[in-house]
Amino acid sequence: MLTKFETKSNRVKGLSFHSKRPWILASLHSGVIQLWDYRMGTLIDRFDEHDGPVRGVHFHKTQPLFVSGGDDYKIKVWNYKLHRCLFTLLGHLDYIRTVQFHHEYPWIVSASDDQTIRIWNWQSRTCISVLTGHNHYVMCASFHHKEDLVVSASLDQTVRVWDIGALRKKTVSPADDILRLSQMNTDFFGGVDAVVKYVLEGHDRGVNWASFHPTLPLIVSGADDRQVKIWRMNDTKAWEVDTLRGHMNNVSCVLFHSRQDIIVSNSEDKSIRVWDATKRTGLQTFRREHDRFWILSAHPEMNLLAAGHDSGMIVFKLERERPAFSVSGDSVFYVKDRFLRSFEYSSQKDTQLIPIRRPGSNSLNQGPRTLSYSPTENAVLICSDVDGGSYELYVVPKDSSGRGDTGQEAKRGVGGSAVFVARNRFAVLEKSSNQVLVKNLKNEIVKKSVLPIATDAIFYAGTGNLLCRAEDRVVIFDLQQRNVLGDLQTPFVRYVVWSPEMDSVALLSKHSIVIADKKLVHRCTLHETIRVKSGSWDDNGVFIYTTLTHIKYCLPNGDSGIIKTLDVPVYITKIYGNTVFCLDREGKNRPIIIDSTEYIFKLSLLGKRYDQVMSMIKKSELCGQAMIAYLQQKGFPQVALYFVKDERTRFNLALESGNIEKALESAKKIDEKDHWYRLGVEALRQGNAGIVEYAYQKTKNFGRLSFHYLITGNLEKLSKMMRIAEVKNDVMGQFHDALYLGDVQERVKILKNAGHLPLAYVTAKVHGLNGIAEGIAGELGDNVPSLPGKAELLTPPSPVLCAGDWPLLMVSKGIFEGGLDDDTVKDGHEDYEEAADADWGEGLDIGEVDNMQNGDINALLEDDDKEENEEGGWGLEDLDLPADADTPRTAPHARSSVFVAPTPGIPVGQIWAQRSSLAAEHAAAGDFDTAMRLLSRQLGIRNFSPLKPLFIDIHMGSHTYLRAFSSAPVISVAVERGWNESASPNVRSPPALVFNFSQLDEKLKAGYKSTTAGKFSEALRLFQSILHTIPLIVVETRREVDEVKELIIIVKEYVLGLKMELQRRELKDDPVRQQELAAYFTHCNLQIPHTRLALLNAMTVCYKAQNLSTAANFANRLLETNPSNENQARTARQVLQAAGRNMKDATQLKYDFRNPFVLCGATYVPIYRGQRDITCPYCSTHFVPSQEGQLCTVCDLAVVGSDASGLRCSPTQR
Repeated sequence: MLTKFETKSNRVKGLSFHSKRPWILASLHSGVIQLWDYRMGTLIDRFDEHDGPVRGVHFHKTQPLFVSGGDDYKIKVWNYKLHRCLFTLLGHLDYIRTVQFHHEYPWIVSASDDQTIRIWNWQSRTCISVLTGHNHYVMCASFHHKEDLVVSASLDQTVRVWDIGALRKKTVSPADDILRLSQMNTDFFGGVDAVVKYVLEGHDRGVNWASFHPTLPLIVSGADDRQVKIWRMNDTKAWEVDTLRGHMNNVSCVLFHSRQDIIVSNSEDKSIRVWDATKRTGLQTFRREHDRFWILSAHPEMNLLAAGHDSGMIVFKLERERPAFSVSGDSVFYVKDRFLRSFEYSSQKDTQLIPIRRPGSNSLNQGPRTLSYSPTENAVLICSDVDGGSYELYVVPKDSSGRGDTGQEAKRGVGGSAVFVARNRFAVLEKSSNQVLVKNLKNEIVKKSVLPIATDAIFYAGTGNLLCRAEDRVVIFDLQQRNVLGDLQTPFVRYVVWSPEMDSVALLSKHSIVIADKKLVHRCTLHETIRVKSGSWDDNGVFIYTTLTHIKYCLPNGDSGIIKTLDVPVYITKIYGNTVFCLDREGKNRPIIIDSTEYIFKLSLLGKRYDQVMSMIKKSELCGQAMIAYLQQKGFPQVALYFVKDERTRFNLALESGNIEKALESAKKIDEKDHWYRLGVEALRQGNAGIVEYAYQKTKNFGRLSFHYLITGNLEKLSKMMRIAEVKNDVMGQFHDALYLGDVQERVKILKNAGHLPLAYVTAKVHGLNGIAEGIAGELGDNVPSLPGKAELLTPPSPVLCAGDWPLLMVSKGIFEGGLDDDTVKDGHEDYEEAADADWGEGLDIGEVDNMQNGDINALLEDDDKEENEEGGWGLEDLDLPADADTPRTAPHARSSVFVAPTPGIPVGQIWAQRSSLAAEHAAAGDFDTAMRLLSRQLGIRNFSPLKPLFIDIHMGSHTYLRAFSSAPVISVAVERGWNESASPNVRSPPALVFNFSQLDEKLKAGYKSTTAGKFSEALRLFQSILHTIPLIVVETRREVDEVKELIIIVKEYVLGLKMELQRRELKDDPVRQQELAAYFTHCNLQIPHTRLALLNAMTVCYKAQNLSTAANFANRLLETNPSNENQARTARQVLQAAGRNMKDATQLKYDFRNPFVLCGATYVPIYRGQRDITCPYCSTHFVPSQEGQLCTVCDLAVVGSDASGLRCSPTQR
């Protein structure tokens, strides 16, 4: 049993599948009817009008209706779209057991405990027939699928078949007058619409259920005698065929499977049993611990069943429907109807190849599960669950056409899964021992390999490699090397799909897809609410996959979307362009045409192929809120702008992308205060003074407008704003404008009119308006305020830039701007000039000004105009502006202040970076990121902290800096290597570098000196400094390159030895480890004087610890170096003499001087010849395998075991 959906609820007494949608109705003992979506696993609706248990429920085949019958004697017909009951049918006198719609006529059949069966017309809402004859409760009644028959089961121990042909004839209007006459006679003189055709007696107890076979003249019944009986009928009689025994309690429900030759029954013994209808034997039994089963329902069109029990229901199918297939080149090989078939994509030719054997056992789910194909040998491996997991190997003849039914005898074997791993080798999983058996085509074991994890399935992962699946992870296992190439934590993986180039893999789980590379490095994970069924890679590297309901795509970055909706589930095998080839559940190959525009567009955007994006925008019908949201999310609002028709969305996108002209167009069409305000904020951010002014005028935001005129130095319009404030009786606005203008007399006047005489007096007196001050003082009398001791004149500063926009660099438009604009004929400045026209003032129509308290405004304005005109000013009436079309242009110089910068040349640093692949020269150019990438690729360096100060020194050292004058920025000048006065200014040399090889030579000598003096910490610092500097030096000749590489080896040996010696000195309580480290130090490749000192040291340490044999070895080695210091030679001879008396070691050391070894740079243990080790890609220090992926402890730069191309320190290296 493959459970697809399960619910927890009150006891389920009735079930019904919808014929088209993934819905199921469940009627509960509590009186509630639930409507579930079994694909999504969600409760869609609940209907609660019955009083008491609801025992029967059924969907109509075509209408949005369902019917229910309950213990309240009521039959209710519901419309699930309207979410309500349409009407109730009354007539039964006891509990209603089952209800069912007729597949063709507007009828409902119902069975009741009142011992009757009723047929209702749900359109006329009347009972059209009552079937009487049972003498106990009628437990079920149902229509035949095609004929005019009804079958019923009753506790009177009988099954009855009723002929309702007369009822059909009565319902359908007769065409013949004679027939109509006979129909009238029947109506007048009485007639029977439904008659009993057969009474089936054979059960010993009450019968709970009976149902027809969908095509054959068979009936199956289940009863309280725990038996399932099969009955056959013909035109004249019906008889018992066989009895199926096995249930341990009352059989609740039984039915024929719609697609397979089986019978399914359930019982109060808490089991569901599956029977072979032909052999009449039990196939399988499914049990629950505590729940009795009450009802079964079969989907009318799909291979689905549902069963209701005491605590809910389950939706399940008995067998997998996914066909086993394998794609190879232009063909797919698959199994259908016990034959191996092939389908050629190019010609769409389907060929039957060879028959495959039928499973020998009687149980379900024994069909082919997976298929693996070897194209060179034309061999096929078919795996199934027979015998707990087995495989069959077939070699397909070259001329096979499959015309005959006699096939070759397959080579068989037992194994969890089997897959080809090479041309003539296949791997079989042996779960019991957790190992893989590699076999040849003769089915002989060639090799065995123990797997690194507890594996329950294996998949192909390239020649000689296996992808091993555990419960929560997958690994790629190399069968030849027997090591793990990749490891990834995943949900339980069901299917594995490799890209054609084997560089990407999709791991398909039940509800997720994990995309990874060939080494199982994670790229993205996609989660789905509906089950994932299959997938394949297209030519663009996009993963196309199917769920139960959709074909979808997944981009390399994890973005996904829907391509097409599916009616039935399909399994993708191959993708060619816009054609997706699939296998359906019937085993038929189906080509499906898809529209790939959306995901190709997103892929182009992701890959920054903007020319392709622009072409697709112009030619394709890309639209929709999802696409707009995607472009916004990915930071391309300027592209989304061209998809949008709604002006509000267009306005928001234009603001987001900074396209002020498009935003202005939309704001004019929307013409709402909020949009004008937002436009003003964005225009102010961009420094577009004209649009700021226009936006403030449209919103009548006079305070902001006044301040705008102040900062742009437009004092004329500022004075007009003051007059407008006076007309509107806005005292504060008027005072602010006067303050901005520096108009003292106006400020005094405003303060005086507002009744603030002390402030008016102080303002006049401080600013030297003595006459006005004296007049105000007379009004104040004795209350004249005292003046502050120090007063300054308050006047606004003069603006640096008067009017116009901020100076902006003229930059070329992006590929999406200009190239996609609809209006390509307009001049580039036309939109701006339109915005900068004199119609800025239309929002300040004086006729709209309210709160006028100064008498006749028009007369006032005329008087003001005369006074102002005498002084050459412009009048207030200019603000009463007409419509756009009649407004003269007042800003022909709108772009006069735009600064056009000279075309910049290519910076020297950029030239350095373009011409060089040396990290030092990129660092000198200031391109640290590229320098780090180069070092990572060449030397495997990951830790750049020690290199940071060196990078800065190189960059600073390759530039000099000039200061022209105090207010100007510092000028940076590149310093070039080998520059002279005769060099051409147009030819750029490489950068001058602060580090060179001779400096390293000096440091090396200093390191030697410190080592000799025993200053090990100082020596270690010097040697590590050399290792850190070498990646950033440049030499000129091949000989110098070799010297640099030799220097790395020398310094590495000293760093390793000194680190061991420093650690030895820290170990006070571990004499054995002290001796080992002293011994290892003697095997570092040091200069002869230092080797002698190391040997003398090791000899001394071991002699004191009574390890005389080891000490003698060091003494011999010391004498072999011919020490020039006589004291050293004498000490060595004395040790040899003392050890000769007793050549033994007091303690055992992990040290064998006879066996050649190298030292691990991290653990300081010997790695003897023949043992596996890994190295640092930079300094070549050896490490034990467990250190792979760790930072090298010697150079402190590179990662141990990482891939690297090698040191590049000279332009001569190619």
